[in-house]
Amino acid sequence: MPWSEVSVMDQRREFVRLAMQEGANRRELCRRFGISPDVGYKWLRRWQAGDRELADQSRRPKRMPKRSAAVVEAEVVAVRDKHPAWGARKIAHCLKRGGQAVPVPSTVHRILCRNDRIKPSENAPPNPGHRFEKEAPNQLWQMDFKGHIPLANGMRCHPLTVVDDHSRYVPCLKACANEQRPMVQEHLTATFRRYGLPDAFYIDNGSPWGDTSGVRWTGLKVWLLKLGIRVVHARPCHPQGRGKNERFHRTLNAEVFAMHLFRTLPEVQRALDAWRMIYNLERPHEGLAMQVPADRFRPSSRAMPARLPQVQYDVGETVRTVSSTRSYISFKGRFWKVPQAFFGERLAIRPLDRDGHYGIFFASWQIASIDLTDGQPVSDVSEQVSAMSSG
Repeated sequence: MPWSEVSVMDQRREFVRLAMQEGANRRELCRRFGISPDVGYKWLRRWQAGDRELADQSRRPKRMPKRSAAVVEAEVVAVRDKHPAWGARKIAHCLKRGGQAVPVPSTVHRILCRNDRIKPSENAPPNPGHRFEKEAPNQLWQMDFKGHIPLANGMRCHPLTVVDDHSRYVPCLKACANEQRPMVQEHLTATFRRYGLPDAFYIDNGSPWGDTSGVRWTGLKVWLLKLGIRVVHARPCHPQGRGKNERFHRTLNAEVFAMHLFRTLPEVQRALDAWRMIYNLERPHEGLAMQVPADRFRPSSRAMPARLPQVQYDVGETVRTVSSTRSYISFKGRFWKVPQAFFGERLAIRPLDRDGHYGIFFASWQIASIDLTDGQPVSDVSEQVSAMSSG
């Protein structure tokens, strides 16, 4: 498949940045980006030779010894006009990264004030304290829906966001028409094919990753577990546990949605595609000591399989297949209810530490329980009681 027509230059830049990371599997990366190794290595050679056509960057010389203060001021204002939500520190680091001689952030702040880009009373935010983060990329991705955005055509946009916990890299940012499982699974499939599989997802308890009963077993979660991706639910009423994702949503709102009223979903998606590249490859991140997320991100070595793996059980285990229409399995002459997310799945029944008590397992996760000492008929067995969350 050739480069996508949506943003050819952006995809080339992203490919080169990821391919130049230490230890990158460049041939695998070419496969995920849908290009041949010859094409991929061609862009790498051009980038390494200084070909700025690849990267949407200015062709100005990196150093201008006779640069005047007026030119410096114009550069600062130009970056601010391009990114109106950026403050002095981000602008200073962005210009410095481009090899230009720039003033310190406090001077940049005064330039912005002089040119009416910010009010003199606006102070730069304090440096954030230490935040917990995973030790390496792809150990944990945070996923959520930003609150819906009204469109001029009367529809709603539901932005789906996925953020890597370690690097803050955003592998998935999609304008969705709804918050339902099929759409989420479709976008995640495309994301996994490009960036590989994370070890775990950190999500809240709402739909489509959780359910109102509190059981949390959903079809999306079962699909992720089959791919070998753990699912970690946030504690109810503790939004601070999803701080990186929440902070990302504020940035997304300030730099995209607060500045424009969009008419259609495709229009939103074009804006999100362009901004995602800026966020991942250009925008200095204060939580990363002014690095950009691409400096710390690596695609996962775990590739998306061509077929969804099936759960395997040990020889001799008691295994039952859930009906595709009724969420029950039979054992010892009785029917036992399991969560509806396991329609059509194979489950194992294993004895627990008390006589007459068994657990119903999906791979290593116990999803329900059996008590043979209880004489209640199946109609009295509550899914809320018998189904158990692994988280």
